[in-house]
Amino acid sequence: MNQKPGNYRWVICALIFFATTINYLDRAVISLLKSTLTADFKWNDGDYANIEIAFKIAYSVGLLCAGRLIDKLGTKMGYFFSTLLWSASAVLHALVNSTMGFALVRSALGLSEAGNFPSAIKTVAEWFPKKERALATGIFNSGANIGAIVAPLTVPFIAVAWGWRWAFVITGSIGFIWLVLWLIFYEIPTRQKRLRKPELDYINSDADESDHTAQSQEGDKISWGKLLSYKQTWAFSIGKFLTDPIWWFYLFWLPDFLESQYGLKGTAIAMPVALVYTISTFGSIYGGYLPKSLIEKNWPVFKARKTSMLIYAFAVIPIVFAQILGSINMWLAVVIIGLAASAHQAWSANIFTTVSDMFPKRAVGSVTGIGGMFGSIGSVLLSLFVQKNMFVHYRSIHHIEVAYYIMFFVCGGAYLLAWCIMHFLVPKMKPVDL
Repeated sequence: MNQKPGNYRWVICALIFFATTINYLDRAVISLLKSTLTADFKWNDGDYANIEIAFKIAYSVGLLCAGRLIDKLGTKMGYFFSTLLWSASAVLHALVNSTMGFALVRSALGLSEAGNFPSAIKTVAEWFPKKERALATGIFNSGANIGAIVAPLTVPFIAVAWGWRWAFVITGSIGFIWLVLWLIFYEIPTRQKRLRKPELDYINSDADESDHTAQSQEGDKISWGKLLSYKQTWAFSIGKFLTDPIWWFYLFWLPDFLESQYGLKGTAIAMPVALVYTISTFGSIYGGYLPKSLIEKNWPVFKARKTSMLIYAFAVIPIVFAQILGSINMWLAVVIIGLAASAHQAWSANIFTTVSDMFPKRAVGSVTGIGGMFGSIGSVLLSLFVQKNMFVHYRSIHHIEVAYYIMFFVCGGAYLLAWCIMHFLVPKMKPVDL
């Protein structure tokens, strides 16, 4: 009689969910303090965009380096040092007294926060069989939404009670609690004494994966040039390049949209922003559940993944009507933006998982880092050439709503374009043999 596998892998999933929540909480704080910081430091939209760009450039560089470093150090120590550094960087925001200072600490935050997703995706590849990876990714990726929910429900109130500096100190310090839990509960499956053999066998049950040993999971060096020679790397990277900027747009500009269009400021933005990310949480989790259910109905893994992603790409399109519906009632705009954010998170859970579908575990961190770097570069370009100039121009002539019309149209079309390019590059499942 077959013994049922245990559930320790879901403890690991909870740990990376917690880390991702902290990651997004720390990066979201500045957007909620934009009005306060603008008044204190005399910023305009260009100054804010420059600080945002500094974060994204550093994040791009960090992703490229973090993927390689985590493949070399392994998930335990790679994740530990990344979280330690980004938590310290978040706290250091409280010591800043100039616009340049903000650019520097945001760069430090971006460089160190880049370790989260390569670490988390590699952890999922190590701890879950393929049929569960999208679900596990969707669950930990929903931490991005929880962080974005917690931020508006806490940061404005902390700032009102104790000042904006304490908002950075309190949120940044949470990461140090996670570090203790990570050291206590995490180890790769082959070294984890809390893991029973039936669950280890279940984790390693994919017939097409042969690199289950700790040696193959950690330390093998594969050049970036070699990884970039595969269409699979480019499919993932271009998909991230086109769609990651949309999520960054929501994260950094949603509070400004609510203030510009509806006059909401300070604690008044808490509920609308929290609602957007609450809705998106459902997309993140269901986004992993749909392909899992299709795979359990004997769909090929790759077909299930791509079909799900096409559905999510279509689900984003209604955001082009956000402004029109918002002119009727603000909450209609909030809900439709929430639905688009939900579809993005469902897409994100699956595009991340395509890496572990196509590449052996020892390359997952590096490929995730490369694709993440492309996504961050896309975000920088959108901020630099579209948001920075466009938002400054239209705000100066008192037509900021036009800038948001344009951006929502960009949001609506990005995912279908990305899906088509990815399908063209990798029309059929072909695992990479390194």
